[in-house]
Amino acid sequence: MDNLIQYRINNAQEKLESAEILLNAGKYKDSIGRSYYAIFSAVRAVLVLDHVDFYKHAGVIAFFQKEYIKTQKFDIKFSKYLQNAFQIRNVCDYDDFFIASKQDAELQIEHAKEFLDAVKSYLQKNNRQE
Repeated sequence: MDNLIQYRINNAQEKLESAEILLNAGKYKDSIGRSYYAIFSAVRAVLVLDHVDFYKHAGVIAFFQKEYIKTQKFDIKFSKYLQNAFQIRNVCDYDDFFIASKQDAELQIEHAKEFLDAVKSYLQKNNRQE
């Protein structure tokens, strides 16, 4: 199980690095998408502790909200980060006329970094590899 957690944390870190590269290249929509997937991968690392996974993003998000936000294992701000990242990523991917700004992309990267740090800390406290 620890191998899967480590794999998902590494995946989240890689997505975050890609978000920064895309930001620097002026590809703001794609940067936002990678920031979302960094958060999503980090959430999936936490879900390994519960031996659960879901085929749909909504299932992953709902379980995390119920088991980790409502129980105050994670601060409520991470609920907002996750929901916002999911929504803006969807807009970037599916709204033909949405223009993402540099500030939008920078904010998502900041949130993804903070989220990933919180997940790593949580996993460490629970004697898991990160």
